[in-house]
Amino acid sequence: MRQLSDFPITERWPATQPDAIQLYSFATPNGVKVSIALEELGLPYEAHLVRIGKDDQKTDAFLSLNPNGKIPAIIDPNGPGGEPIGLFESGAILQYLAEKTGKLLPQDPARRIETLQWVYFQMGGVGPMFGQFGHFYKFAADKVKDPYPVERYGNEARRLLSVLETRLQSRTFMMDDDYTIADIALFPWVRTLDLFYEAKDHLKLEEFPAVMAWLDRCMSRPASQTGFKIPAAD
Repeated sequence: MRQLSDFPITERWPATQPDAIQLYSFATPNGVKVSIALEELGLPYEAHLVRIGKDDQKTDAFLSLNPNGKIPAIIDPNGPGGEPIGLFESGAILQYLAEKTGKLLPQDPARRIETLQWVYFQMGGVGPMFGQFGHFYKFAADKVKDPYPVERYGNEARRLLSVLETRLQSRTFMMDDDYTIADIALFPWVRTLDLFYEAKDHLKLEEFPAVMAWLDRCMSRPASQTGFKIPAAD
């Protein structure tokens, strides 16, 4: 049987709680998805800070677990069949944790796949497009003088917000009254538009009242408040 020590990443980030899920992450929108889910599920875990500003994610140790060199990644020492399993890609991790515990993902087959489609909507649309908008709006503002990238990705961000606005009309969460991994996948990215990219006025977020109310509900959950801070920065 494989052991936790068989994963080379544990040499760089040693486990002090080897029976707990090992989380390798940084507090980005993608990173906090997993810490929030772990908090919601009450699973024991140990968080390891991967300092993306110092390229920790590009080291051989990290690449041994995620060859794509992106956070987050996990090792579950008690994976399928009782053997350790390593996983990367935040959407796959959310689905794995939900299926492991039977929580945050409906058991009904139709509602289960409906939930997953919104997770994939975040993975394929919201994350990449919001991320590109934030890059050009905030981080490349002094490098790219052409307004086209900000316009292009800003318009797409607003289009995606309008999809969420329609979905959340008269709904508490993405799946009606059920809080699921669809909410956890999506709301950290909506949160970052204002709190990190500082684009509230540019994107006219007030024009999406159902989205903003849903965001407040998600952010106010105790697991969210804790998960936002994990892993703790140096």
